[in-house]
Amino acid sequence: MMRISYWVFPILAGVIWLGTLLGLLLFWVVDDHKIHYASEADSQSIAYISDVGASRLKPLFITGCVLTTLFLDISFGADRWLRHKGRLVPNTTTGEKVLSGLTIVFAIIGTAGLILLSIFDTLRYPRLHDVFLLLFIAGYVLSAIFICWEYQRLGIRYREHRVLRISFWIKLSFVVIEILLAIAFVACTFTGNYNPGAVFEWIIAFIFSFYVFSFYVDLYPAVHTKNG
Repeated sequence: MMRISYWVFPILAGVIWLGTLLGLLLFWVVDDHKIHYASEADSQSIAYISDVGASRLKPLFITGCVLTTLFLDISFGADRWLRHKGRLVPNTTTGEKVLSGLTIVFAIIGTAGLILLSIFDTLRYPRLHDVFLLLFIAGYVLSAIFICWEYQRLGIRYREHRVLRISFWIKLSFVVIEILLAIAFVACTFTGNYNPGAVFEWIIAFIFSFYVFSFYVDLYPAVHTKNG
């Protein structure tokens, strides 16, 4: 019986997320000819992802968010399970296991935020949408911080496994870049500079896809240990 390798899940999540973003962006540019949506401010000419997602493509937006987070959370769970079974470098200290647990907890919080912000769109539920947007960003950034911490500890303990250092630096780069962009996004949005804020939001979303793809690096080594 053919079995799906664990590394497939982050690839699926990343492809679905990229496809969702490109679908929304191209729809706004090509089909809607950059129209001014009802959810946009009067001074705004660049649509936020949420503006497009609250339009006719809301079903696509919700589906993309649900499937992306589903496969990403499976990737988090697979990483924990494979380390527990010894098919990936195992967590041997309580601290590492706690960090792994916190990674999953905050990923679930980020998941809830992303799914709920797609359902409670910015046109009909603007306040709730903003709360869930911040929950999504904070959840996944904190999750990334904890997994960086975990991999840093693993990398020190298992120096012969170069993949741990590679993954650590990829995820640390994501954390630093996304925090800086998130600060700029929040500052622009809450000071009424909506066009720069929209640009920052699209950039943050596209960079998130590379973070999702990075879990391929973590899970692929399990291919070599599938027979024990």
